[in-house]
Amino acid sequence: MLPLEGITVVSVEQAVAAPFASRQLADLGARVIKVERPETGDFARHYDSEVKGMASHFVWLNRSKESISIDLKHEEGKEILDSLLSKADVFIQNLAPGAMDRLGFNDSDLLKKYPGLIICGISGYGSSGPYANKKAYDLLIQCESGAMAITGTEDTPSKSGVAIADIATGMYAYSGILAALFARQKDGKGKILEVSMLEALGEWMGFPMYYSEYGESEPKRTGASHSTIYPYGPFKVKDDKYVFLSIQNEREWKNFCEKVLNIPELTTDERFNVNSKRFKNQELLKEIIEDEFTKFESEYIINKLEDSKIANASLNTVKDFIEHPQLKARNRWTEVESPVGRLKALLPPVTFNDVEYVMNPIPTVGEHTETILTELGWKEETITEYKKRNVL
Repeated sequence: MLPLEGITVVSVEQAVAAPFASRQLADLGARVIKVERPETGDFARHYDSEVKGMASHFVWLNRSKESISIDLKHEEGKEILDSLLSKADVFIQNLAPGAMDRLGFNDSDLLKKYPGLIICGISGYGSSGPYANKKAYDLLIQCESGAMAITGTEDTPSKSGVAIADIATGMYAYSGILAALFARQKDGKGKILEVSMLEALGEWMGFPMYYSEYGESEPKRTGASHSTIYPYGPFKVKDDKYVFLSIQNEREWKNFCEKVLNIPELTTDERFNVNSKRFKNQELLKEIIEDEFTKFESEYIINKLEDSKIANASLNTVKDFIEHPQLKARNRWTEVESPVGRLKALLPPVTFNDVEYVMNPIPTVGEHTETILTELGWKEETITEYKKRNVL
């Protein structure tokens, strides 16, 4: 039996954060019914067309879901959603601030009507406060949270290459829903959860927050290097590549000097014998390290670091990652069906000893509308009439 088998999730979702949360639930066996706009559907379907005509974001976030298309501005559409919620365990939504209330689906009223329902609202800034109605997207939350202030080079603040605000929010929604389901097993009661993107990414800002609040300055933007540790980051080698390494303590520093650089006297050099001094004198130390590293190609340096138990990495491209030997050795790749054929998919990162993840197809817009409405008791002639009137 799958961990979430028997759990039904209704999600009025779009973009990234809510679909990411609901996909985690679907992976573990929950039935996820995705409510979309008729015809166009979730706007993330149209972000790009790189996956054989489908959008990369949508392919990533929406396997194993059923899609029902409803226009919630029609009274009949609202009736359908209410009927879905009457049989649901979890309701997720990330529409614009206040949109669900305006449609007549207030959280408190829903919980009174369906006392076992777990309701999760996802927003940019939360349901109260001066920013409650402010629009939010991943880039903007990276700005507002201070994440961009500490990311990039000294001259150029940069956003993360992946949607860290959306992903953080989706994961906290997912874990919050799991906690609420666990609590409901004990007391039978539903809950109202709220997850804001600003507060989710704020949790990830713990180190720079404390460093800035109680230290004498804020962490600097240091590109691929570290704001407090050295050596840490990229170093150029002979074949014009970069090898990344990290020295975490004095034992590793000693190994690095003796076994990798072959300059044991650096261990006790007054300029470099503790991390704070290495960090202060990093430009000089970088020159010493790269003088040695540029005599050899990257594979040799990486092997030396590995033999010396110094943490290291190659600077992979995304395609390098896809072909990563570790993923291949651990059989982490599978395939899912989609409207454009079978597509590669990476298995979820948590490995169970006795659970095989659900990896079902990616739906087209409204693919399951008739099946779900028939299941709920709507007659064929009513469904046909709703289609004519653009309710579906």
